[in-house]
Amino acid sequence: MRTLYHFWLSPFSRKVRIALGEKGLDFELQVEKISDRRPEFLAMNPAGDVPVLVEDDGTVLADHIAICEYLDEAYSEKPLIGCTPVERAETRRLVSWFDGKFNTEVTDNLVGEKLIKRYLGWGYPHAPAIRAGLQNIHYHLDYIAYLAERRNWLAGDTFSLADIAAGAHLSAVDYLGDVPWDDHPEARLWYSRIKSRRSFRPLLSDSLPGNPPPAHYADLDF
Repeated sequence: MRTLYHFWLSPFSRKVRIALGEKGLDFELQVEKISDRRPEFLAMNPAGDVPVLVEDDGTVLADHIAICEYLDEAYSEKPLIGCTPVERAETRRLVSWFDGKFNTEVTDNLVGEKLIKRYLGWGYPHAPAIRAGLQNIHYHLDYIAYLAERRNWLAGDTFSLADIAAGAHLSAVDYLGDVPWDDHPEARLWYSRIKSRRSFRPLLSDSLPGNPPPAHYADLDF
C-alpha cells in the first residue's frame, strides 16, 4: 500500500494528503516524529523532514514540492498545477507564496511556536513570534479575499495546488483557533468551499493527542 509519512499539523504533509485525495489515490498514513531522527526514516529522506511518500512499488519520494510535481505528472488525468504555461506559472507563484511567505510569517509563528515546539521537545513558545503571527495573518487573509473576489479559485478558473497549499496552511492554524474568520468573510467563504471537498475532509478528523481542535474546526458551515 502507498504510504505517506507525515505529521498531523505539518502544512506540507497536509498539502500532499489533499493532493493525493484529489488524485483519487489510496494511501496509508504513518505519523513520523521527526525529532526522533529514526535511522530508517533518515535513510529515506536524509533531510529528516516530512512528508515522505513511498509508492506501491517501493519508490521513495521526499520533499513536498517534488512529491506534488511528481503526482501531477504521474497521475495527470486531473491536473492540479494547470494546463497552460501561464496557468502553471501562476499556480506555482501562489504555492510559493503560501509555502514560503505565509509559512514564515504565520504558520511557523503560530503552529510552530504554540504546538510543534512543545510536542517535539524543541523548547518554549516565543511570545513575540506569536504576536507577529496573529498580526500577519490579517494581511494574508486580505490577499486571499482579493484573489477569491476576482477569480473562481485562487489561481484562476479551476481548483489547483494553490488552493491546496493555502488550505493546508490555514487548516493547521485553524486547528489552534487562531484564524480571525469573522474579520475576513470573503476568505471564510473561500475556505468553506475548501472544507467541503472530499479530499479535505480527512484533515478535519485529525486530533493531536492532548490538543483537541476547537468545536468549529470540523464544522463545514463553521
